[in-house]
Amino acid sequence: MSTNAELFERACRSIPGGVNSPVRAFRSVGGTPRFVARAQGPYFWDAEDKRYIDYIGSWGPAILGHAHPAVVKAVQDAAVHGLSYGAPTEAEIEIAELLIERLPSMEQVRLVSSGTEATMSAIRLARGATGRNKIVKFEGCYHGHADSLLVKAGSGLLTFGNPTSAGVPAEFVSHTIVLDYNDSNAVREAFNTHGKDIACVIVEPMAGNMNLVKPVPGFLETLRELCTKHGAVLVFDEVMTGFRVGPRGVQGITGVTPDLTTLAKVIGGGMPIGAFGGRADIMANIAPLGGVYQAGTLSGNPVAVAAGIKTLELLGEPGFYDKLGAQTRKLTEGLTERAKHHGIAFSADSEGGMFGIYFAANVPKSLNDVSASDIDRFKKFFHGMLDHGVYFAPSAYEAGFVSAMHDDSVIDATIIAADSVFKSLA
Repeated sequence: MSTNAELFERACRSIPGGVNSPVRAFRSVGGTPRFVARAQGPYFWDAEDKRYIDYIGSWGPAILGHAHPAVVKAVQDAAVHGLSYGAPTEAEIEIAELLIERLPSMEQVRLVSSGTEATMSAIRLARGATGRNKIVKFEGCYHGHADSLLVKAGSGLLTFGNPTSAGVPAEFVSHTIVLDYNDSNAVREAFNTHGKDIACVIVEPMAGNMNLVKPVPGFLETLRELCTKHGAVLVFDEVMTGFRVGPRGVQGITGVTPDLTTLAKVIGGGMPIGAFGGRADIMANIAPLGGVYQAGTLSGNPVAVAAGIKTLELLGEPGFYDKLGAQTRKLTEGLTERAKHHGIAFSADSEGGMFGIYFAANVPKSLNDVSASDIDRFKKFFHGMLDHGVYFAPSAYEAGFVSAMHDDSVIDATIIAADSVFKSLA
């Protein structure tokens, strides 16, 4: 049996940084990544056969728990008929109809293979539909690794962004305006200055990539108002929140209707898939109907679609989200109570099966607030919980996820472990 350390050393010889997605490398918290051998329900086991309570759930998709028997069977049944065709299937229509039924803002939908592909395509579509170039995004919101989205705020309120990745020419992000999340006044100023040139506003309507940060009252409503007034497209990136925070995503919770929505993660039940969709008049600009080109050999992959359909069916069972939300609140309330018992500045928040924990007295409203929390104490907490067999996200800037299999015994075990770790940090 190989140890995690041995596997990491081996991986570093053939894979850059030893991982295929950067956060997995534990660089922000230190230590050795855990290499997963298997997973079931709310748990996974590492290469050394140590069991962990998993609060990542593949960064959201494992909402039913790992290896749910019905989803596994759906995958097996689909796989025996072939893994990929590069041609249409009836199942693609079925999942499209399910998505449109659950999210009324989506009149038509196009399937892709990842969240990055969905957001990249949605922005291209918004630009093609409006004939404009500029886009507005928000500091701390991550929309995949397409060039024009790897950007941070400029030096002034309305300056355009600067690349945050090597290999991205400055010209690629020269049309990207980056503003502070939850700052409605900044959005108004941006539209007052550049309104006729803005193709779209793209936003995580409930941020999960700077930890969980909810929109303040009026923020999303302002985006809707200004996009409508200036003829821009409002894009909700619900890759993380879609069917995670509720049966109709953030748009169902807030009542704010976007023009386009991007989805991934949950709609594949753990398999690689993504989607973007929205108003039919906008979607009509996509090839083969219109001049905005988008294609993908594995789009609508039959195995991924089968997993997604079964997952969405199970999420539609009565009371599913009520129970999931209650368990998530039990976790965050329990952690908060134990931290305060030990005199530690700590807060937490949740929506549906998604949560955030912060070593700060108050729940953050922006990336600056998250950055001002006690990151060093988070690192110690992370490793303490890891020693106790509880796996939180290896970064203070990532949200966490609860599955339907995180029952009372699992939540209680987590809080007991946290009590011990908080005590050591006091």
